[in-house]
Amino acid sequence: LAYMHFPAAHRAKLHSTNPIERLNGEIKRRTDVVGIFRNDAAITRLIGAILLEQSDEWATQRARYMTLETIGAVSDTAPVSLPALAS
Repeated sequence: LAYMHFPAAHRAKLHSTNPIERLNGEIKRRTDVVGIFRNDAAITRLIGAILLEQSDEWATQRARYMTLETIGAVSDTAPVSLPALAS
């Protein structure tokens, strides 16, 4: 019931673990394709790339999962803004 402390707009998205299960399934699917990793750094790079890809997808999709602005209301830390990337 910890999700009840979040804003009402987020509760419908937080009560389910479907997005996390889908992400774990994607990681499993893509690591199974590789099979054997050369070292720990190789698996870290692959999983990191998958997580970055998913983060970008969640940030840019039309019906965003959650925004930093709306979740900031329940955060106990100061807001952080990231610098723009140079093109």
